[in-house]
Amino acid sequence: MINQLSLMRKLAILILLLPQLVFAQRESIVSAGEDIAVVETESGKVSGYIYDEIFTFKGIPYAYAERFMPPQKVEPWDDIRFMGYYGATCPLDFEGVKARGNGIGMFALQNDWGYPHEDCQNLNIWTPGINDDKKRPVMLWIHGGGYEYGSSHELPFYDGTSLAKSGDVVMVSVNHRLNVLGFLDLSEYGEQYKYSANVGLLDLVESLKWIKQNISKFGGDPENITLFGQSGGGGKITALLNSPLADGLFQKAVIQSGSFASEYKPRKDAQRVTKAIVEDLGIDQENIDDIKTVSYDQLLTAGKKVFAKMREEAMQKGEAPPMLGWGPIADDYFLPYPLFGDEVVEMIKDVSIMIGTTKTEFGGFAVFATGEDMDKTKAAISDRYGEDAEKYMDAVRKAYPKTEKASDYLALDFMFRPGAIRDANKLVTKGHENVFMYLFTWESPVYDGSLKSMHCMELPFVFNNVSLGKELTGGGKEAHELAKVVSGSWIKFARNGNPNTEGLPDWTVYTAEEGATMIFDSKSELRYHPDKELLEIAASQSRF
Repeated sequence: MINQLSLMRKLAILILLLPQLVFAQRESIVSAGEDIAVVETESGKVSGYIYDEIFTFKGIPYAYAERFMPPQKVEPWDDIRFMGYYGATCPLDFEGVKARGNGIGMFALQNDWGYPHEDCQNLNIWTPGINDDKKRPVMLWIHGGGYEYGSSHELPFYDGTSLAKSGDVVMVSVNHRLNVLGFLDLSEYGEQYKYSANVGLLDLVESLKWIKQNISKFGGDPENITLFGQSGGGGKITALLNSPLADGLFQKAVIQSGSFASEYKPRKDAQRVTKAIVEDLGIDQENIDDIKTVSYDQLLTAGKKVFAKMREEAMQKGEAPPMLGWGPIADDYFLPYPLFGDEVVEMIKDVSIMIGTTKTEFGGFAVFATGEDMDKTKAAISDRYGEDAEKYMDAVRKAYPKTEKASDYLALDFMFRPGAIRDANKLVTKGHENVFMYLFTWESPVYDGSLKSMHCMELPFVFNNVSLGKELTGGGKEAHELAKVVSGSWIKFARNGNPNTEGLPDWTVYTAEEGATMIFDSKSELRYHPDKELLEIAASQSRF
């Protein structure tokens, strides 16, 4: 009887609470509907949805293009197009993806390759307000993956909600053509292909034109656009900085671990590759347009065969191979000048630039051979630096006083960091007055700390999305606190061209003489040429 009364009381309480429970289930932080988040663009009306008070639009087409042709404006539409999910991504080499395996890097990054289609010119927008006549800074994210892989939503922390909300900015990300679709120079095969060499970059220019034309309706300022991108994205931004076709389309640029080229691929090398691919496909001058209809897999396979053959031939001759792989080509249209040459620096003198790298980039994975065995590590250093081995180790401790583990001596980056310094020096010695340098040294505790400050490590911090990148960052309190500082710095730079923000010491502009560099870590600090001696030893004494 007592149990029966108890059950009856519980039922009565449940009945009384039922309206509140139903209301709680109906409440949502996502709103979508026919009349919600509607914006009129130059091509037609689009609708999105509202999530966490941020208006969100995904997969908006900014252009279309036939294969190997420059992008064109989108055909207008009359209805309201719902843009609530990510658009197509550029096709890529999935065999190359599988070759990476399912190792630590894949775990840390949680890659999502999307659905591929050649009609991939689309962008995503996150904004605190629409149709409100406000002029918020616009931040355009250009994804990494070299010039062959990646997309606007490949990594979970590319989501722009947090940046838009915390910084009152308009966040945009973009997809564009990559690999053989974006960088096959067919110019020798007819006038119709004269712009084919860099159509992947022409897509980015077209996206910028779309943004300038339409972003005011999304609450953004078309005269305050900041590009930021990492790895291949940083390389693409470098190309845009160097192209007269992008002149005036943006006001600020952040190059993150993207300074890996000292020059662009010579056209003769690109055309030699193209000729070999065309021959491999069995196409001749008379039927060259057939290349528009062969399958993507055939194109990709032909390119891989040609690259492999050219490398092998060069090795047999004892020669350096021509510049291979897909990427920007030095033509007389998109990239007519030397990289950061005099003409370029004069052209971009009013563009504020931030440039930097992470401390270890790919080095965290390079130390597994020696682990934390100091004897093996010293042997590896001696093999590489000979009689300067001890001098090298002293320079490491001087540059990074927190050096403790054996792996700390071998994990350092000597590719992206020197490239960033080289490009910054080119700019400032030729008169550019608003360049800022950073070095991200915070190390992840994930996987026994072996990730260190790996390539991409700063990204969850830039986007203030540490939780969305918990496999990379660990998701702890220290990471969240640093993310507020880093994302705040990027937001301030986008707002006024100066990255100084709360939580940082005074960050002064970079000069070749002083080398002011902001060190982002659990306790950030400004240092001057912090690793100059180390970089000089690595450059002059390395046997590789």
